[in-house]
This record gives sequence, structure tokens and C-alpha cells, in this order.
Amino acid sequence: MKKSEKIKDMTFNSYTFIIFFGMVLTLHYSPLNWKFKKFNVLVASYLFYAAWHPPFVILLLICTLADWFASKGIASSDTIGKRRFFLCIALCVNLSMLAFFKYANFLMENFIWMMSLFSIQYQPLKIDIVLPLGISFFTFQSLTYTLDIYKHKAQAWPSFLDFALFVSFFPKLVIGPITRAFDFLPQCQNPTNIDIAKVSWGFFLLILGLFEKVIMSDCLLAPVADMLFNEVGTPDIISAWTGTLAFTGQIFFDFAGYSTCAIGVALCLGFTLPQNFKYPYAAIGFSDFWRRWHISLSSWLKDYLYISLGGNRKGNVRTYINLFLTMLIGGLWHGASWTFVAWGGLHGLYLVIERFLKSIVPDSLVWTKLPVQFFFALITFIAVSFAWVFFRADSFGQAFTIITTMLTLGPDSPTIRIKYFYVPLTLSITAAILVSHWIMRERSLEAIIGKMPWWLRGIVLAVLMIIIVTCSGEDRAFIYFQF
Repeated sequence: MKKSEKIKDMTFNSYTFIIFFGMVLTLHYSPLNWKFKKFNVLVASYLFYAAWHPPFVILLLICTLADWFASKGIASSDTIGKRRFFLCIALCVNLSMLAFFKYANFLMENFIWMMSLFSIQYQPLKIDIVLPLGISFFTFQSLTYTLDIYKHKAQAWPSFLDFALFVSFFPKLVIGPITRAFDFLPQCQNPTNIDIAKVSWGFFLLILGLFEKVIMSDCLLAPVADMLFNEVGTPDIISAWTGTLAFTGQIFFDFAGYSTCAIGVALCLGFTLPQNFKYPYAAIGFSDFWRRWHISLSSWLKDYLYISLGGNRKGNVRTYINLFLTMLIGGLWHGASWTFVAWGGLHGLYLVIERFLKSIVPDSLVWTKLPVQFFFALITFIAVSFAWVFFRADSFGQAFTIITTMLTLGPDSPTIRIKYFYVPLTLSITAAILVSHWIMRERSLEAIIGKMPWWLRGIVLAVLMIIIVTCSGEDRAFIYFQF
């Protein structure tokens, strides 16, 4: 699952989606009542999901019904025992689906390995479990509704249609952004009349996201990363760094590209989704990185896991443990592999070290000096790049081989060499990412584009579209489809 698969069915960068989205928009802005329009988007969302594997729409429906009725039970219960009972139902339904489809094979493989330690050769029947697309995302999103009601943060929503639309809303369904129920549901109350400015900005974001995915990720960077991670052997130091930096850029453009597309498509339909990326490679420190990378997941983990574990309310040692555990679970959420756990554990270790350093040197003036910020931004980027090796590698052996080579500890006779042409290309793109992220660190893309004259915005949009159409590379699925 670590390697990108071919594009299929209803992805944003497919002609099928263009036709599908055109039909949805036509009905959405036709002179029909608001309830019918919401029902139209709901049906479209189920069709969108069914395009990959039709039977799995049942899981989406089960998730929706479980959280709806469990939340009704929580809201109507007058004792803590009953509230916990209904919460357990919702948690069991959602997490059991996630555990079976995503982690069953992983757990069985580790059980077989444990048995072998005791010289027990256990060979169960092979069960080929297909991972439902986006199951990690729609279960987490649906649970926000139940958990917020359980915590008395919100009241049960009166409309099942609205809730069903929230869970299945197709722009965010398979890769997010992970949206909170009570950020989305109020948007279902009032009809969305066509807003030319909002629709125009939505289409611009869709094109920009496609450019990030199709050109920057798939065409320019993914082939370079594959030259390192898809080969068996030992790279030289230049190839190890080049391939790692290529994947560091690839995964940003791939995932940020999807999020940008999703936000743009939702805007075209009159809905606002949360920002998911804010120039993360300009982060100064690892807590800052997670405020900028996959923002919707990191905020979910903070609010529903880290704080539930005790957060920073029970002393420094417990805070360090809670940080580390949260990131370990976040790593496992990404995939059923120990390499993902190692990736999450590394980020947990980064956060613990950062928090410890700031407790030793609490003077805020030290951390705000520009040379110090530049230094820690560079350290953050390098450390994040090292962690991406575990995220992308197929095994610990491959990851350790690449990392030791990056640290000039590799063997003298490398067998993997990335072609020279791709080295300056990758370094140039990496430099461009770092500079652009630093420049945009505290700026808004919408504000900058808004200051452009209309004719210049038109030229930029036209150029992006021409490049997308004429310079497409190998068709690849979005990396986060595997999660």
C-alpha cells in the first residue's frame, strides 16, 4: 500500500469527475427547494463513494446510523451510565469497522510472529480484506458529532438529512479535511444561493490543487522518489538525500493538492471546509509544524485524544507521555504498519524534546529572534524529512539503509544512483518550497490573489490549466487514499 496506485474511477483529476461535478452543480443551482438540493448532494455523495466499490456504501450508512441513533440516546439519557452506554455503542461500531478492515491483517501477522517466538507454527486461512476508501476519515468525522454531544458541547441536530450529508459530503469524504460536525451542520440550514465570487474562488482552488497534484507531485517529484524507494539496494548519499527530499515535496503537493481541491469543490457548492495546510515547511519547531500540517487531523487528535488522556494538566512527565502516545496513535491511524508507528513515534519524540527545551529556556525573546527562528525552521524541516523516510519506506531495513546513508554511514559500494538530471531539479523545487512557504508563512493566498487585477488572475488560471492539460505525467492515486 505504500506505493501510489494508478488512478481509477472518481478522483478529482479524472474526466469522470468533471462530468459528475458538472451535473451536481447544475442541479444544485437549479430553481428547486433547498431540501431537494441537499438530497441531491447526498445522493451524489453516495454515488461518488460507490464508484470505487459499491458494497462499501453500506459501511458509510452503518456509520451514519450508528452515530445518529447513539447520539439521540445520549441526548435523551438522564444518567451518566446510560450516556456512556450509548457512547460505547457508537465507539464500538465505528472503531470495530476500522479495526477489522484496516488492522485485521496487521494484527494477525503480528500474532503469527509472536507464536513463532515460542516455536509455534500457526498458519490461519488467508483472508483478503479490501480496505474501504477513506474509512479512517469518515469514521473520525462522524464520531465528532457523538463525542461533542456526549461532552455537552452541542445539542442533537434535528435533521437526519443534514447529518447524513455531513458524514458523506463527497469533497471531504475520502481524504478530508476532517470536518467537525457542528462546523458543517449549521451550513445546512440556509439555502446556498449562487455567489459568483465564492464559486470563482472555488474553481481557482480546484485548478490550483490539480496543478499541485498532477504537475508538482506526479510529474516532477514522484518519479524521483520512486527511483530511491522502489528499488532494492543501497543508495549513494546524493541519491538518498535527493529521493528523500523528492518525497518530502511529493507528499505535500499530493495531500495539500487534494485538500485544496476539496475546499474548492465545497465552495462551489456553497459550503466551507476547514483549512488543512498552512505552509508547513516554514514551521519553526514541531508543535508549529503540526499547527500547519494536516491541521484537521492534528486538531482532532489534540481535542479528542490528547486532552482526553489528560493533556498537560497532570505534570511534565505525564504531558510528555500523553504527547508521545498521541503521536504513536496518530502514526498507526495512517497505516497498519510498524513503519507508520515509527513515523508517529519520531514526531512524538520531536514534540517531547521541543517541550523540554522550551522549559529549560523559557525566555520568549530567545525564540522570537530571527536567526534563531531560521535555525529551528531548518532543523524542523530536516527532522521532518528524516521521519518521512519511515512513512514511505516499505520496511525498517530500507528505512535504516536510507537514513544511515544520509548520515554518511552507508557502505562504500552503492547500487542505487538517481540520474544526475533529477538532482538539481529536486534541489531547486525544494528551495522553491522553502522560500515560498517562508514568504507566505503569515500571509493569505486569497488576500494576495484578491489584490491582483482580474486580467492577471485570468492569465494565471489559464496558464495553470494549460500546464495541467499538456504536461500530465503518470496517473497516480492520491497517497492518502490508503488511509
